[in-house]
Amino acid sequence: MTERKYTGAQIRQEFIDFFDEHQHTFVPSSSLVPGGDATLLFTNAGMVQFKDVFLGTDKRPYTRAVNSQKVMRVAGKHNDLEDVGRDDTHHTFFEMLGNWSFGDYYKKEAIEWAWQLLTEVWKLPKENLYATVFKDEKGEIPADEEAAGYWQEQPGFDSSRLFYMGRKDNFWEMADTGPCGPCSEIHIDLRPEEGDVTEEILDTDRFIELWNLVFIQYNRLGPNTLDPLPATHVDTGMGFERILAVLQGVDSNYKTDIFAGALAAIRKMTGDDEEAMLANFTPYRVIADHARTAAFLIADGVVPGNIGRNYVCRMIIRRAARFGGKLNLVEPFLARVADAIVDTYGEFYPELENNRQTILDNLTREELRFAKTVESGTAYLDDLLDGLKKSGEKVLAGDKAFNLYATYGLPFEITRDIAKEKDLDVDENGFRTAMDEHRIASGGGKAMGALGGEDAEMYANLVAELKEKDKLGVDGVLYDPYTKLKVEAEILSLVVDGTPVVSANVGDMVEVVLPETGFYVESGGQVGDTGDIVGADWRIEITSLRKPSPGLIVHVGEVESGIPKVGDLATATVDQSRRKDIMRNHTATHLLHAALDAVLGSHARQAGSLVAPDRLRFDFTHPEALTGDEIEKIERYVNERVLEDHFLEIETKSLQEAMDGGATALFGEKYGETVRNIKMGADPSTGSGDVFSNELCGGTHCKSSGEVGTFILTSEGSAAAGIRRIEAITGRTSYDLIQKRFRVLNQAAAMMATTPDKMQERAEIALSEMKGMRHTIAHLRQNLAAMDFTRVLDETSDVGGVAVLTAVLKEANVETLRQMADVFRERNPQNAVAVLACIVDDKPMLIASVTDDLVKRGIKAGDLVKFVAAPLGGGGGGRPTLAQAGGKDASKLDEALASVVGWVEEKLK
Repeated sequence: MTERKYTGAQIRQEFIDFFDEHQHTFVPSSSLVPGGDATLLFTNAGMVQFKDVFLGTDKRPYTRAVNSQKVMRVAGKHNDLEDVGRDDTHHTFFEMLGNWSFGDYYKKEAIEWAWQLLTEVWKLPKENLYATVFKDEKGEIPADEEAAGYWQEQPGFDSSRLFYMGRKDNFWEMADTGPCGPCSEIHIDLRPEEGDVTEEILDTDRFIELWNLVFIQYNRLGPNTLDPLPATHVDTGMGFERILAVLQGVDSNYKTDIFAGALAAIRKMTGDDEEAMLANFTPYRVIADHARTAAFLIADGVVPGNIGRNYVCRMIIRRAARFGGKLNLVEPFLARVADAIVDTYGEFYPELENNRQTILDNLTREELRFAKTVESGTAYLDDLLDGLKKSGEKVLAGDKAFNLYATYGLPFEITRDIAKEKDLDVDENGFRTAMDEHRIASGGGKAMGALGGEDAEMYANLVAELKEKDKLGVDGVLYDPYTKLKVEAEILSLVVDGTPVVSANVGDMVEVVLPETGFYVESGGQVGDTGDIVGADWRIEITSLRKPSPGLIVHVGEVESGIPKVGDLATATVDQSRRKDIMRNHTATHLLHAALDAVLGSHARQAGSLVAPDRLRFDFTHPEALTGDEIEKIERYVNERVLEDHFLEIETKSLQEAMDGGATALFGEKYGETVRNIKMGADPSTGSGDVFSNELCGGTHCKSSGEVGTFILTSEGSAAAGIRRIEAITGRTSYDLIQKRFRVLNQAAAMMATTPDKMQERAEIALSEMKGMRHTIAHLRQNLAAMDFTRVLDETSDVGGVAVLTAVLKEANVETLRQMADVFRERNPQNAVAVLACIVDDKPMLIASVTDDLVKRGIKAGDLVKFVAAPLGGGGGGRPTLAQAGGKDASKLDEALASVVGWVEEKLK
């Protein structure tokens, strides 16, 4: 084949253009954070954003699509982390080129176009390309003879280069449940001169898998349950880095032009030339890969932290930093590598360019944080691993690995790397268990949600049954929380304790299925609605909603009266007062987001939220605590926008149109092809004006900002490393708080015999007076203690020529005891011991004093005070001449002091 000189950017575009010519719509990559999908930590395949389309619960205005999707594979079923750096083809982050058919074309066209692009457009040698198709080794799923037949029809394809493979290689599944189907993989022979090819050879480094054509025709509901989908689909995935290496004629993905800038940045810091780099390529590969991954993660709102996705971001950065140490890079260096990554990718992925400074700042900050503890952490780990080897064991306990992370910040993956370098391993399950136990004990909860309910199959069957009867949806609409706060409809199904029932009784917790609903289902941080469903002679109080299966919404509540039955006509009504409170808080989050951008800068982006009726919580990326001045400016900004009473312009439009119009997509949210775009600031009549808020949002909102009412910022603090959290209130809740504070202020003013507007002045006078009184009282107590001490000085005992004094000074504190000990030493500069005590807040306090000459004879104040404090349930210490201790039990103070003479006598012997 002719070696291509095209850049990676050109080849990516060539792929997109090819399918554009075949009537495919270009769809931008979705975020690495799969919004609305608790089954996935990261987007691990191109099909994630189209999952609902495959399930038949979402529709797009096109049936053919093409894209280059950002993909992460560092967790769960698809985890390539351990292979990164060891070979030339694996990455934690990569791009997946894909073309899609949603019930349009199928296997025939997918195979024809793949062959055409590879052999006619990109001119790959036909004799070096091999294909595989599915054949179930268990004999439970039909073999894909259809795909095999189409391969044999391709011009120049030799049937001897077609292999049948089993479930592991040729049946594609995104997760334990969901869309799946047989696939056909395309491999290229890199060393055809080595002769004949067998099935086993396909899985060696002689071959590279270039393209996977997935034919989605099933929905997996459980380990042994596959349901045919309503329509068949095509989902293909081509590793961009792999095809790029082949087309650019290099033997490593890392030798393509997309990594050239990053590797050059590393070499500039190490001083290595290209030959030296290739001789020690592993750390270079790891650093380049991880810097790219971290840059894309941070651009998508995932900053380093301790939980879930944030943990992965932290781990990736710290793992790269450790490999930097192998190249003697001791100062923070990843920002320079990431800078080159942004230069390479920023044009196609503008989120990188838009967040360049945020990316660089987060990388440097995390490297500095890691540098503070890494040396002591690895030293401790080395000790643990040496101990393992001496004992003949091979696996480090998971709780010890977690302790390394909790104490020294060593992620599990780094601990495992170091262990494997010594031919040892680490108990990963034990580590995860210890992490979960720690998180739950500290109130953090699990990092990710459950992967699916046991009742998924039952609900899927219910959806199929209701769809067959054309019961779900009214005029094609199942869910409208914006205009339908009251719905009259027939009860389609009742479920009690996971079982469908014909009727329910008073006290039953029941799930109710209606043909449509106006209740808002918890999403985007906004809590779900509550309300009731009422029939002729019964009532159900609705407390929550959920989506147990795609295309189905159930109302969850308790039967308050009567006996509701399937088929009954009912009225479902949303609690409108509560809904309005939620709407005020949701609109306030948009105002708050705009305020953060205005006051702190564009890096302060949403990283999680809660919108409830009584409050709002907003997490955002920011490296440090807010100052009082910043908090005041943010609160003032929001309230000024409220008072200006801006109209909320809410439009439904295509995702691309909204993004082109500058809309902000929020972290962790899922957006379909059609979105709700909410703006504030424009004149509703002309559309002109300063738009200060432009976001994609499926939540419920006020008609204008003035409906929010007073905005009060109630707290600001840390939510995680690099993430701050603001809590605030609006509307009725803020009015109640204002009234409460005015009431307290008025009551306090009355008690102080002044008016509310003079309370500060009166309080300052009162505090000054109290300070003077406290000083006077302290002075009087000190004088009383001194008088008391003068009296007890005469009670000094003579023990073998040593003056020993013990006393309890009633009005003293610790500082007075020290002063009295000094007085005693002035009167007795030699051969003297004193133990003085007082009681503070019902707890005994002790001071022991020993002259210098007695210290030389082995009598030390620290030893003495510990001895006296022991029966008091306490302890202490200090200098040999002066020591302090405290105790818990003041009732034994006299007894403890009485033991001093005996202790001194024993020491003198």
